[in-house]
Amino acid sequence: MSTFRLIQKRLLFGALVIIHFALFINTAFAQSTGVIRGAVVDSVSRKPLLEASVSLLSARDSSLVSFGITDGDGKFEFLKVAEGQYRVLVTYLGYRSRAKRVSITKTDLTADAGTVELVGESQMLNEVSVQGERAPVAVKGDTLEFNAGSFKTRPNAQVEELLKKLPGVEVDRDGAIKAQGQTVTKVMVDGKPFFGNDPKMATRNLPADIIDKVQLFDQSSEQSAFSGVDDGDREKTINITTKKDKRKGSFGQQSLAVGPKPGDNARYSGRVSFNQFNNGRQISVLGMANNINQQGFTGQDLGLGSSFGGAGQGMGGGGGSNMVRGGAGGGSFGGGGQVGSSAITQSWAGGINYRDGWGKKIDVVSSYNVSNTNTLTDQKSHRENVVPTGTTGPTRADAGFIRDQANGSDNTNTNHRFNLRLDYRIDTLTTIRLIPNLSWLNSNYNNQSTATTLTREGVLANSSRTNYVSDGDGFNGNNSLLLFRKFRKKGRTFSVNWNIAFNNQDNEGINRSMNQYNGASTTLTSGVITKDTLTGITTQTINQRNNQISRSMTNSVNVSYTEPLSLRQTLEFHYNLSNNHNTSNRAVSDFNSVTNQYDLLNGQLSNNFINDYVTNRGGLTWQTKRLKYTYALGVDAQQASLNSDNLSRETHLNRSFTNILPNALFTYNFGKQRTLRINYRTRINAPSVNQLQPVPNNTNPLNIQLGNPNLQPEYGHTISLNFNRFNSATLRNMFASMNLSRTDNKIVNATNFTQSGAQTTQPVNTNGYYTLNGFLVFGQPVKIGAQKTNVNLTTNITHNRGQSFVNNQPNEARNWLVGQGVRISSNFSEKLDLNLGGNVNLQSAKYSLQPQQNTTFLNQTVTLDLFYQLPLRFNFSTDVYYNRYGGSAGSYNQSFTLWNATLSRQLFKQNQGEIRIQAFDLLNQNRSIVRNVTDTYTEEVQSRVLNRYFMVSFVYNLRKFGAGVTAPRDPFQQRERGGNRGQGGGFRRNG
Repeated sequence: MSTFRLIQKRLLFGALVIIHFALFINTAFAQSTGVIRGAVVDSVSRKPLLEASVSLLSARDSSLVSFGITDGDGKFEFLKVAEGQYRVLVTYLGYRSRAKRVSITKTDLTADAGTVELVGESQMLNEVSVQGERAPVAVKGDTLEFNAGSFKTRPNAQVEELLKKLPGVEVDRDGAIKAQGQTVTKVMVDGKPFFGNDPKMATRNLPADIIDKVQLFDQSSEQSAFSGVDDGDREKTINITTKKDKRKGSFGQQSLAVGPKPGDNARYSGRVSFNQFNNGRQISVLGMANNINQQGFTGQDLGLGSSFGGAGQGMGGGGGSNMVRGGAGGGSFGGGGQVGSSAITQSWAGGINYRDGWGKKIDVVSSYNVSNTNTLTDQKSHRENVVPTGTTGPTRADAGFIRDQANGSDNTNTNHRFNLRLDYRIDTLTTIRLIPNLSWLNSNYNNQSTATTLTREGVLANSSRTNYVSDGDGFNGNNSLLLFRKFRKKGRTFSVNWNIAFNNQDNEGINRSMNQYNGASTTLTSGVITKDTLTGITTQTINQRNNQISRSMTNSVNVSYTEPLSLRQTLEFHYNLSNNHNTSNRAVSDFNSVTNQYDLLNGQLSNNFINDYVTNRGGLTWQTKRLKYTYALGVDAQQASLNSDNLSRETHLNRSFTNILPNALFTYNFGKQRTLRINYRTRINAPSVNQLQPVPNNTNPLNIQLGNPNLQPEYGHTISLNFNRFNSATLRNMFASMNLSRTDNKIVNATNFTQSGAQTTQPVNTNGYYTLNGFLVFGQPVKIGAQKTNVNLTTNITHNRGQSFVNNQPNEARNWLVGQGVRISSNFSEKLDLNLGGNVNLQSAKYSLQPQQNTTFLNQTVTLDLFYQLPLRFNFSTDVYYNRYGGSAGSYNQSFTLWNATLSRQLFKQNQGEIRIQAFDLLNQNRSIVRNVTDTYTEEVQSRVLNRYFMVSFVYNLRKFGAGVTAPRDPFQQRERGGNRGQGGGFRRNG
């Protein structure tokens, strides 16, 4: 038996031992279990109330223990309830909520809650009632609302841990959130942005114990939310509502961790967060520094070295798509989460978020953050090409190349970001909204690579040694100025949105490389070229400086007017004028050995290019709203002009396009908790300035990139179907989605190979591109023995068909991905929490031109996350991540197991402090594996990652809140819902 298989079996045995040990300890200390019974009736008629919601809550902290509904006789029963004090909360639509106290003791294991009489909302209340109580999960319109207090989290947990407990919500190892199968792109706090639009800023820096509700919904666009006419643009959004008594005070978390690393620098991590809330005023300050791949902010503007031309020797080029990505970046203990699985990252960051109301008319939310990251990469790749015959390529149909490459880089980015949202209410009918976002970036990049390409017979085709150094600055942002005006007539509105977006980049790079070709190469564009007549080897030596200055400015004005035709029908007129102005000036100079300067202008690689894309778009939308359904039909006409001036070549291109863009929307509400939504949209995507610029980019001399000034805009059609169903009584949820898209004039890559293995890639237009993707998410509580467990199943399927060109020949590609995931989570008790998940993905790619490239492989992952509360305020937690590939034929190990563990002890009177001993990658198997499959190659890439290390950390949680807090004005009041998830115990419906 191999060593690796032996380790795997031992790990599996160890994980099972941990689980059984935890269950044994939990059982050993477990108390006797009992039964709670009762009935629910109308207080006047004394008739039983069918399907009333009954929640069993802990009397100590009101957390949810179990949940169910009454049977046909109005009776309910909770089984296997542990000893303790409880409250039975009963809620029913149209009635006031009521609660009764019950207890299970060793001497009395049966508790009778008696007959709970509910009083109608219109009746006077003659006995004690409980108001303000909320059902575990509430559905109100298009919003799901969860009551955060009903979802047990670990001590001092952040919001991210709370989200993992919610039905239908998943959080991956890097902190990305999916809800109802869709990616959550925005997380707000009390209805306002928190540090801009970075979801992780709220989920990884706010404590779970200050959260009152979590609201999940699809947020409409600014214009749609104002006018009431649905434009189909939606963002999956989470709004976190804080507790009213936590809206005045100070809270935060400070942590410091250090650990030795033999033969390397010591590992360290430090984080500081401080929040001061005073009703509507909120101030948050964050800071962090570490060398263990943690980032406090989402890398929205990080790693832009490639946009400055610094990633020319990267592993994933060639215009393909990554079919499989593997690897993991370490554990997420102590917050922050570890990312950057294919690199070693050292970073520091800081930021401040401010929210307040200035008087009665102005609301402002603003944030600023700065970050610095230094990323070291060390990669090795093995690529196999199968190249068809063509006008320039090899003469044999089975010709191909095998390329091995080693690549290392050092990239440092410093980024500043500023966000502001200001609402000014001129009067009750008119509002002005200002939303600027700005970003500054400086990037320093150093890349070194060596590569060797052989023919399938083992003959040298080419080799390369490259050193590329660049330094760049970027400044980009956008600003929206919106005017909303309502009129006295209900439904009549007028709005104007003026948006400015810009992106400026300046970069200087030095490219030094030596490339050898077995025979001539048509890709040779510059440098000193020599040929050995005896061996036939052509050598190209490049020593160049390139200066790239790019400017992009987009001005867009949207005007909308809505007119109510009746109580149910509304007509919207809209018009958009947009101008996108791009300039790109690339100056390349060869090194002059006489002057020792880069003063020899290379005219072939230099170019000054100007591009303008102007659109005029106008149309109307007719919307009808009924009690059960809503539909909208619309049509736009767009006239666009594309003007390109190549100042270096003295050429001019002027083209016009006219398109009709229809759209339709249909929504049907089967009931309070079931919705069907069908949406059809058309779109126009213009080519970028880099795609249009007809100048070779030889940053990677073996893969020359060339623009195409004759590109036409893409024209796309998309139809989507979404069905949501959530039963707040049983917590059973199902979300299904299917999207079908077709794109005409799709911009794809055309790749041509020479006989020596070098290639040139250029974008071209083609038709026949289709993509189909769908998913089904199903979840519900399930009883396994005496334990109530949440089970979530996720099924996804993706298919796309497209066409590219290889050696001037069309190549049709058909890709399939079918995946199945399962996640099981359970709070066995307040002491034991267990989460288990797994995914299986089957992927295949087939090509008409090169069947040798066809491939099918299987990717499997398993995750285990366990937390146990030990005596004497000790806590133990561990997580295991197993990843395996099958079907690939590379030399790299396709399986690995990542095991992390933490032992901690809480300190001080209120448990504000915590000391932790953390171990990451205990088996020392962490690795990053990427398998790329494209129409021209199959490639496997292995990267250096952060391996086994240990840390000791201290965490302090600040909690200081005032009393008598009144809630500020909440713009989301109309959306409020409540929600809980059952844990522990069992519920049996009588009859």
